[in-house]
Amino acid sequence: MADEQRELTLYVQSKRAIKTFIRTASPIEQAGFSARNSPGSAGEEQAMGEEGVFFLSDDQARAAALAEEVAKHRGYHLKVVDIEKVGRVERMIAEHLRGVQTFPVLISPKGPRLEGAVNFTEEKLSELMPSELKSVRAFSYLKVRGGDLDRIRNLLETFDEVKELHFLTGDWDILVVLEFAPPTASKRRVLDFVTERIRGIPEILDTSTVVPEYSLTKFPIAG
Repeated sequence: MADEQRELTLYVQSKRAIKTFIRTASPIEQAGFSARNSPGSAGEEQAMGEEGVFFLSDDQARAAALAEEVAKHRGYHLKVVDIEKVGRVERMIAEHLRGVQTFPVLISPKGPRLEGAVNFTEEKLSELMPSELKSVRAFSYLKVRGGDLDRIRNLLETFDEVKELHFLTGDWDILVVLEFAPPTASKRRVLDFVTERIRGIPEILDTSTVVPEYSLTKFPIAG
């Protein structure tokens, strides 16, 4: 996937607090010997300046932290822009922010966006950031001799490579989703497992297995 397709922009809206610096009167001023041009009289505290302090609400901070975590895990780069710190003109012409009601807003290179902290979940962030699967997944259809399906299900569940079981109607009885971890994962390893382990179950009459050449997922990635 091209680098530009892995760059996302997260717009947040901070709040600005005013922090006032206080200057305490010097010992001379406290003693009543204040000069005419002194900035203050005896015992008086002087405000020396103001500094803007920007902070995010907790819900925006949580959403931003989760987005950064998911982006790092899935190989994406996240650029964070605080709209309170950019110029008014830049804010007005920001095409992506038209119609936005709630921040934060995460925008993908292809256009879809996620708006509002309540929508920042791992599932929705994963949909916005599809990732290549490092493991090898395969899909095997099983034809089963009539009998105890619960027993067959229990046997299949004992295999670590079996991630999902789907019971069907029609020519095939069960769809098995298999997953094999790198670096030893390969098409041959998948087919060896199916022919030796799954077909080793007496009730399995036939199998048909599909091993994808390339896989992309929008589901959260474990680990």
